Amino acid sequence: MFAELADIIPGADAWPRFTTNRSERFEARLSQVEVLDSPSLFFAGMAGSRLPIAVAHGEGYANFALRGDASKAIAAMRFTDNHGAATEAYPANPNSSAGGLTAVTTPDGRFTAMMPHPERVFRNIQMSWTSLDKSVHSPWMQLWHNARKWVG
Repeated sequence: MFAELADIIPGADAWPRFTTNRSERFEARLSQVEVLDSPSLFFAGMAGSRLPIAVAHGEGYANFALRGDASKAIAAMRFTDNHGAATEAYPANPNSSAGGLTAVTTPDGRFTAMMPHPERVFRNIQMSWTSLDKSVHSPWMQLWHNARKWVG
């Protein structure tokens, strides 16, 4: 939804339009992402993290042909392969966006648009597999702590 509101979000003018996945399917599963160094308030302190995340979308392809500027958009997260490298290859990247792009943010970090769903894996038990304690929060809980800290 935030990506569709890019025209009225300060600093989001370079954001792409998210359109139909290159697979032309609704994709629903766990994928792996890397959190990139960005000004996003949600991802504060998480840069470099490679984590599984829930995917559930039919329109996640970052389409710069329809809107935005890939050279100016601030990437906040990307899909990676099982070696941790950014990927455009399906199925590791369910939408096949260039560079694995799956989240963008504004220069001030107040708005972040992302296609995966960290809210669906905020507990370790929600992961398909983890070596961490299944009774506690997953690393994705940091997003909500960061948001709460920012609000004050």
